[in-house]
Amino acid sequence: MDFDIVLSALLVVYTALVLYLTKYVYIIGRNKGLNSKDAVYYNRKFVHIFAGGIVALFVPLYSSPFYPLIAGILLALVTYLSHEKGDKLYWFQNKKDINDVTFCLMWGISIFVLWMLFDNPYLAILPALFMAFGDGITGIIRNAFFGERSKHYIGNVFMALTCIPLGYLFGLFGGLAVGGMLAGGISSVIEHYEFGLIDDNILITVSSSLILIISFYISFGSFFM
Repeated sequence: MDFDIVLSALLVVYTALVLYLTKYVYIIGRNKGLNSKDAVYYNRKFVHIFAGGIVALFVPLYSSPFYPLIAGILLALVTYLSHEKGDKLYWFQNKKDINDVTFCLMWGISIFVLWMLFDNPYLAILPALFMAFGDGITGIIRNAFFGERSKHYIGNVFMALTCIPLGYLFGLFGGLAVGGMLAGGISSVIEHYEFGLIDDNILITVSSSLILIISFYISFGSFFM
């Protein structure tokens, strides 16, 4: 059987398991007195980290960037339809926004575009890692400190402490360690802002992708090494 198909099947099962288990995290939290809003918010960040982030780490095993692109689109469709049908995934979705949908879309699109440009999956997954691990840690820290969703700068500090090392580590695999660190730092600052429908998921992936593209061009003079 084709390895890409096997890997996809395993990651689908893993992602489904993460979503299933976070439902019980929600129930446990509620039973311990956590209000529904906070329980949902923590779960969203857990899904960011354990689904979006961990799965992204396995993307370089694929032979083609079309697999993560398709996965991102399909997950965006699933989460969008859940909203349309009354928040069927209520334990990590907030009916007032669809940031989880943009997360899935930007995850798949950023990986696809950068992989096509760089021909290097390790560089391609960096914006997705920043969005998953960086923003995930940021949200958890802020909610733990303030008991609500906020854009306090303490979150950006923790995001930088997460993303800059990630940028360095995965940047090394593409000869772009400094560019990776810079992309991680910039995305950690940009996360603080949102502009209407343009949420932080979009801003993180677009800003860090642009920094990586510029750094790549400066370092190598052209795309497709």
